Amino acid sequence: MNISASFILYLTTFIMGGCGIAYEYTLSRVAADLLGNSARQWALVIGAMMFCMGIGADLQKRLADKLLIDKFIAAEILLGILGGIGPLALLFTYGLAPEYYIIVQYLFICGIGLLLGFELPLITRLNSVYTRKLKVNLGKVLKMDYIGALAGALLWVFLLPKFFTLIESALILGLLNLSAAAILLFYFRNGVTLKARLWLFFLAALMVLGISFHKARNWTASAEQYLYRDRIIFSKTTRYQHIVITESRSHEICCYINGSLQFNSADEHIYHENLVHPAFTLVPDPRRVLILGGGDGLAAREVLKYRSVKEIVLCDLDPEMTNLARTDPILTRLNHNSLSSAKIKILRHNALIETKAKEKILVVNQHKRFGSRPEFAAEVSIINLDAAALLENLAGKFDIIIIDFPDPNNEELAKLYSRTFYRRLTDRLAIDGVFVQQATSPFHAREAFLCIGRTIKSAGLSAIPYHDNVPSFGEWGWWLGGHAERWSPADLRKELKKVTEIKVKTRYLSPELIHAGLDFGKDQLISSESEINTLVNRKIFTYYLMGWQSGY
Repeated sequence: MNISASFILYLTTFIMGGCGIAYEYTLSRVAADLLGNSARQWALVIGAMMFCMGIGADLQKRLADKLLIDKFIAAEILLGILGGIGPLALLFTYGLAPEYYIIVQYLFICGIGLLLGFELPLITRLNSVYTRKLKVNLGKVLKMDYIGALAGALLWVFLLPKFFTLIESALILGLLNLSAAAILLFYFRNGVTLKARLWLFFLAALMVLGISFHKARNWTASAEQYLYRDRIIFSKTTRYQHIVITESRSHEICCYINGSLQFNSADEHIYHENLVHPAFTLVPDPRRVLILGGGDGLAAREVLKYRSVKEIVLCDLDPEMTNLARTDPILTRLNHNSLSSAKIKILRHNALIETKAKEKILVVNQHKRFGSRPEFAAEVSIINLDAAALLENLAGKFDIIIIDFPDPNNEELAKLYSRTFYRRLTDRLAIDGVFVQQATSPFHAREAFLCIGRTIKSAGLSAIPYHDNVPSFGEWGWWLGGHAERWSPADLRKELKKVTEIKVKTRYLSPELIHAGLDFGKDQLISSESEINTLVNRKIFTYYLMGWQSGY
């Protein structure tokens, strides 16, 4: 009897430990997706929850031993409810009453943290009846809690995302907590005083979580729709990010990643033509092009206009994004099927390095809207890998490197704007080649924009800025450059000023606009700051937040 009772309590501890760590991860992910700055959100959410666990552990000492098992079961049921419905409640709050979001978020965090901290000492107290020695009791209870935490982490990272959305995963965790409560209610049925009330509470909680799980996808779609002005036509949380595509009544398509606008079909051609074509005016007949980021295929669309290009390597971290760009009819219409050929092979991790010399991948790209120009062939590889890791391992040189990363709006992205990154880029750039870097707004985030330029130059590259107005984003900027021994800033500027034609058809960009983009307003490129961005200081993230937050 004693052994069996201890086993039940250890099993409950294991389940609680697994669900507890998974709740921390889930609430951190929700906060990061909604508020951005994922590293900060994860640190704050987990830190606050751990603090509340400490408070809960201290509060339980005030509970008398009477009805101890009843109190523990009730806490387990309540934990299942809060942990299960929390993410969905936060999503609705952010859409309907964003001014109260932080309050509601931390109410859930504190509630779950208090219950988790409350329960572990209670289990130890309950188990003391069956395991008399304190050191043995504590050791076994804590061991099962920590083993459960590892199991919960593995479950959250590897298993749940394969079959369920983030909201559904939270509800499953809540149901797991309820299962622990049911096991306790059944096994200790003779020792539970408030048996009928607890079973009623359990059944009510089971009904709430069960209905929520059944309706989760519809409710999630309804809640998420409040976050966007236009109708959501696609929404998916991948391993790396949350992707949303919307369509307006006038059929404008917008793509958002983690809530940040990536492009609007009404004016994305302004951004992508500026991103691609100035660089191509400086390199006669480029053959090899590397695109870092740009998983939507829109930059590749512009590159494929050039008949001299024989090879494109596109590196985007998220395979879900590149697969969407290859298969979704809306995106393939926008990117002119730049990534959709069945002959494109997606190469993951180091596969490109291993197979490149052995295998050529031919892509026949048909651009009907370019009139009578004949079809042309290019070798295209799509690599789903971190861009910094790719530059470190990729062989060969490229005539043009196009860097189309999201803005450095979190600490993870900041590393892609670091001196180390640009030094690696230098090794992949041909001596006569050029690169272009999208560089956020020189108006709203001037210090971040200028920090990018300083960091590029600190890596031994030469670069000049240019800008244009993209209606969906406002004033936007880029840095263009090459090896310092080949290109000086004066040379780059002189050559761009000499441009009299763009060799391919464009919807917006003209030589005159390229010339105009080189000129900035008085003192717009003057900064009181002098720091560059490194892997350690991630200064650009600080500048970025200062710029955009002060703009609202």
